[in-house]
Amino acid sequence: MATSTPELSEDVRASARVSWRYVFAESIRGFSPRRMIRHPVMFTVYLLFLFIVVVMIDPRLFPDLTKGYDKIYYLGTAVLLFATLWFATLSEGIAEAQGRAQAESLRRIQSGLAAHRLGPDGTETTVPAEALRVGDVFVARPGDTIPTDGDVVKGAAQIDESMLTGESQTVLRESGGDRTSVLGGSKVSEGEIEVRVSAVQGQSFLDRLIRLVESTSREKTPNEIALNVLLSALSLALFIVVLGLVYLCQITGYAAIDVATAASLLVSLLPTTIGGLLPAIGISGINRVAQANVIAKSGKAVEAAGDLDVLILDKTGTITVGNRLAVQLVPAPDVDMADLLRVALIGSSLDDTPEGRSIVRLAARRGAQAGRLEPGSYRALPFSAERRMSGIVLGDGTEIMKGSVTAMRDYAGELPTALDLTANEAARQGITVLAISQNKRIMGLVFLKDVVKPGIRERLAELRRMGIRTVMCTGDNRLTAASIAKEAGVDDFIAEARPETKLTVVNREKAQGRLVAMTGDGTNDAPALARADVGLAMNSGTSAAKEAGNMVDLDSDPTKLIQVVSIGKQLLITRGALTTFSITNDVAKYFAIIPVLFAAAGAGFVGIRELNILGLTNPHLAVLSTVLFNALMIPALVPLALRGVPFRPRSAIDLLRQNLILYGIGGLVSAFVGIKAVYIVLVWLGSVPGWQSFLTMIGHFLPGGFV
Repeated sequence: MATSTPELSEDVRASARVSWRYVFAESIRGFSPRRMIRHPVMFTVYLLFLFIVVVMIDPRLFPDLTKGYDKIYYLGTAVLLFATLWFATLSEGIAEAQGRAQAESLRRIQSGLAAHRLGPDGTETTVPAEALRVGDVFVARPGDTIPTDGDVVKGAAQIDESMLTGESQTVLRESGGDRTSVLGGSKVSEGEIEVRVSAVQGQSFLDRLIRLVESTSREKTPNEIALNVLLSALSLALFIVVLGLVYLCQITGYAAIDVATAASLLVSLLPTTIGGLLPAIGISGINRVAQANVIAKSGKAVEAAGDLDVLILDKTGTITVGNRLAVQLVPAPDVDMADLLRVALIGSSLDDTPEGRSIVRLAARRGAQAGRLEPGSYRALPFSAERRMSGIVLGDGTEIMKGSVTAMRDYAGELPTALDLTANEAARQGITVLAISQNKRIMGLVFLKDVVKPGIRERLAELRRMGIRTVMCTGDNRLTAASIAKEAGVDDFIAEARPETKLTVVNREKAQGRLVAMTGDGTNDAPALARADVGLAMNSGTSAAKEAGNMVDLDSDPTKLIQVVSIGKQLLITRGALTTFSITNDVAKYFAIIPVLFAAAGAGFVGIRELNILGLTNPHLAVLSTVLFNALMIPALVPLALRGVPFRPRSAIDLLRQNLILYGIGGLVSAFVGIKAVYIVLVWLGSVPGWQSFLTMIGHFLPGGFV
């Protein structure tokens, strides 16, 4: 899904360069048994590599398994097994290095920060940011960098969050309401605020973002764990099969399978490609979420986003722009439209609410013009709960008023019949209707509507194609909710929702076995955010909401959850596609190795020899070609694992068909072509005199046996 979101600031991204020295060092550290054992398939390859090395050191330790010991063949096998392991650790190192480079840039934001802490008596003390504790209050003035996360308890300020979000526009943070939260690392542009610390050092959202992009604390997701269990079971089954094959060959004497060949056969048949790429796939998925300016507290939340069944959305600010805007002006039967436009423009010129400004814009677009109001030439009549209207009195005594239809009836009398019918019909469609009068004469109506955000219908349609049902929650009446739901294209809606309604809806959907996501920014959203499988809290919201959710959007864009869903699905699709590719790749490797091993066996194996469709004749070269191709496939697929398989909204059947055709058949064909190509190259190398001399020289430095 093509969505455009600001990334981390240019300064951060410019300094986020991958250190290849770190990648190399990390790939070598990956050979630690403690780290290798976390990946069952690669740990099996690791044990086989160590076993081959032991055999090379002293072939006499296993005389029955090393008959006809060929030191160059064993050396080649050991080198290729090492390459397989190194390519796997290298892919993980590259994925982690991308996040680590970004994390180092983010750490520079934190370095050397100080805070102006306020004591109980109001005295101000400058202390290092590390000295702040939860509950402390500090003051921030223009030019100050916020030392840690907190909530504004006094004052208001414009905050520059560009270092974190890349968004150049400042945001307003003030005490009271739901826009009290400030982030450590952001900077005060205007105003002065007092902030109560809400996060201990090391637990702020900047710290979490650093840990996230470093990927050092990434936990395996449920699907990843399940796939690892499957790969472990497959590894065990293949180990038993290969061991049984070696044993049968030993006792029957039909064919000789030595240790190196058996190890190569097992490594080739194991799904080493997906085993080596699994960590990189998981890390890259987390990094893509971070690049979208979303802090995910765990990889489980990202993966859950890819499996969602239901998405619960607020109406205000999520589906709609959040404010009622003027969309139409209707004149009374005896009033000219030009007069209504002029009166509406003058009557709303002092109204600084979003509704008032939208009326001015609408009237101006329709051609209305009004002279400049000179100071002292008018008297403003602000809105009050008693009057339920607002307006202006001009210097010549002209009184222009604007208010609800009910309030206007009490003020100026009944509306004309045609106008009254129009107002009632609009109200039934969920439109807010205001009446405008001049000197107690009804001039006409203005229709206000909570406007649906541009493109939201298309985004919700994409979710529907993904199989995700959308539910809109709103406190509006049923008529208004139905009108917005129809225009936006949501699947269902809940009108007149109370604060606890969202939690009730989340519990109801989860009780039916569905995975649920929701967005929110207020304290009253916290229970539902905590209960949902994916809870996306807004950075502009309260600390309670951010603590409750398992994701926080630094851009405070509620529709960002749609992008997170796409990233989650891309993660799952990439893992599935590469698993399919790896398994079908292994089928071709079977046809490359097994038939040639029995080429010299008795007549009872004629059927197996006929499966040698690649026409390989040298068993050792066939084995080495297969293992070399197997090793090379890991670095070849690293770019795809890091970038992810392109995702387009479609049904599960279509995705399965794509995997089987593109990656299933592709894995089969590429293995046949690749192994044959490598075999041809090795045969050619064997015919080069200089190469033979080189191998002979190496053989002199290896343990006993023959070349």
